[in-house]
Amino acid sequence: MSSLFQFACNSLEMNYTSGLVERKVKTDSQKSFYLKCISFENGLFILVGEGADRIGSLTISISSSNKTNTATVIPSKYNSMFINTVSERVSSMINGICLVSLYSVKQLNLDDMKAIMEEIMNIIGGKHYGNNQKKEPERFQ
Repeated sequence: MSSLFQFACNSLEMNYTSGLVERKVKTDSQKSFYLKCISFENGLFILVGEGADRIGSLTISISSSNKTNTATVIPSKYNSMFINTVSERVSSMINGICLVSLYSVKQLNLDDMKAIMEEIMNIIGGKHYGNNQKKEPERFQ
């Protein structure tokens, strides 16, 4: 019994330290997106999907000093500017490689993009500053 318990504890520890963060984003337009962020020593892999757990369009950016290079591996049918922006912004924040995959059923509206970008920045901010806590967005009155 103790070896089973030890195996379960080791498995939980491996999942925690693997660098995987999963979140669900519900937008004002009632769309639901999943967000998965896998961190590595030299970069991040960010998966964003609407509804289904699928790989979609794929963009990669690499940042060195203050120069960013971006390449599209699988072009986006609807949201190429958004996926490029996410990839370039994250890459320059971490000064490394950022691979972003986006699967969406149809064109994202501005509110969807804002909600997704805000959650990505929460995740990256937590990784960047050494904690994995979701930050509350600032509210201006």
